[in-house]
Amino acid sequence: MPIFNQSIRRKIVGIALGLIVLMLVTSILSMVMSSQVGVLLDELTNRYIPAYSHLARANIHSLERGLALRRMVMTRMEAPSDEEAYAARLREFEESDRKIEEDAEASRKLINAIIDDPRTYSDNAALGRIDIRIETAVVELRRDLSEDHAKLLKQVDARQMTEARGTLEHIDVLRDQFNRKVDAIRSDMLTQVFFSTSQVVGRQHQAIIISGVVTLLAAIVGFAFALLVSSGITRPVRLLLAGTREVEAGRFDKPITVSTQDEIGELAAAFNRMIEQLRHNERIRETFGRYIDPKVVQGLIDRPEVAIDGERRVMTIMFCDMSGFTSMSEGMTPRGLVKVMNHYFTVMSAPVRNNRGVIDKYIGDAIMSYWGPPFIEEDEQALLAGLAAVEMVDQVPALQKQLPDLLGIRAMPALCDLRIGIATGEVLTGSIGSELMMSFTVMGDAVNLASRLEAVNKIYGTRILISQATADAIGSQLELREIDRLAVAGQSAPQAIFEVMARPGALTDAQASLRTHYVEGLAAYRAQRFDDARAAFNAALEAIPGDGPSRTMLDRIAQFAADPPQAGWDGAWRLEQK
Repeated sequence: MPIFNQSIRRKIVGIALGLIVLMLVTSILSMVMSSQVGVLLDELTNRYIPAYSHLARANIHSLERGLALRRMVMTRMEAPSDEEAYAARLREFEESDRKIEEDAEASRKLINAIIDDPRTYSDNAALGRIDIRIETAVVELRRDLSEDHAKLLKQVDARQMTEARGTLEHIDVLRDQFNRKVDAIRSDMLTQVFFSTSQVVGRQHQAIIISGVVTLLAAIVGFAFALLVSSGITRPVRLLLAGTREVEAGRFDKPITVSTQDEIGELAAAFNRMIEQLRHNERIRETFGRYIDPKVVQGLIDRPEVAIDGERRVMTIMFCDMSGFTSMSEGMTPRGLVKVMNHYFTVMSAPVRNNRGVIDKYIGDAIMSYWGPPFIEEDEQALLAGLAAVEMVDQVPALQKQLPDLLGIRAMPALCDLRIGIATGEVLTGSIGSELMMSFTVMGDAVNLASRLEAVNKIYGTRILISQATADAIGSQLELREIDRLAVAGQSAPQAIFEVMARPGALTDAQASLRTHYVEGLAAYRAQRFDDARAAFNAALEAIPGDGPSRTMLDRIAQFAADPPQAGWDGAWRLEQK
């Protein structure tokens, strides 16, 4: 609205005009003070110092005049007399005499100009006395020397050397008297120069102090004025900033109160409405976050085209199932079963979330989750899935102790355990479903293989089985053991499957011995050296009695004793045989 725009404009223009006025006042005072200092400095440089210089030159010309007089006498006394040289010396003498009067007159003019200038605070009485003394000295010099100069020239022309020498000495005395008078006048003039200099310096210091004080006062007044005017703007802006930070931190329960009637007041009202809407959206997100993984929700918000079009990506899929669930659930009430399952899912979902995995769905007592772009980098997905599986298995002993307490019984009718299958491969990601309901999920051979590997744990008596591609991606970052080659229906070639035994470097001596003997037995088994394979697997069982894969392989070898493998046997176990 125009009134709001004008309100803000008035505040800003008011601050600007106030600061401009203060700046102009400060500038004018500085200019006035600077002009006064400039006048004094001009008087010093253009009058005092030149006047003093003219007096100094009058002294010099007096000495030059005496020297020219002596040269003129000496030229006249030469035999034969050089009239041309004598005329030149006479001109030098007369020129020096004229310059003395010119310098004295120039000095007097400058002194009188200082006296007549009302802009400066000079000592006019002292300067008047100096002016009179200069005039008197020049008049007396001219009066005393005129007669002696004429007498000297007559004596020189008459060759009266003795009389000429006496006259010359008398002229020197008069000249020395004149120079002493000029020196005294110069000394007094120098005092006036120093006085003027001190005035310039004092005025300059005074101008600096006054300018500094005025500037400081202007700054204080300007700051107070700006603070007074701008506080009505900055205070609500700070409230808006604080509210924005609260929103940035995810807190939507603190609306702001702004009493101004300008644009900022309108902005505050709009901000409060936005907070209310965000609070409503957050409640929706929190509600659906319990049904859909928050990472998926955020990913769909950032890139909605993925949900519509779908993408093919290399991902790592995990299936986790609770063994013994059927027998355990038979004796439970529905309320107790829901309580147990919720606790089980809570405990087992934490390692997936902690290792940046995405929980796709809960299927009965099974958990399906996956790792991969755009949620994490492709080169770390297999390791994170393996670490999550190890952490889930680590939770089993504590879970077995917690379940009876949840149900209020002394012991569970059957012990629960985990079976985990992990596979890595290309899958299709996108929203699958009907027009009424959609689910963002993954599909493909890797998903099927992970599900089958979870079930194959029953055959080998293992907890965590992973595919060949997953094992290749993990490398030596986890302790792995190759279990067998598995031929899955729908795949053309069998592939090796591996057991995740522990974190890197965490194998016990017994586990290390087990793995060594098992590898030897597996190699002999594939080479159809069944006696050697039987011995190796038995040695593995001696290291860890009850090892499921070793017992499974010994059972197969026993079957082959009655029904040997056919020609072309590749040592792979075909899943459809189970």
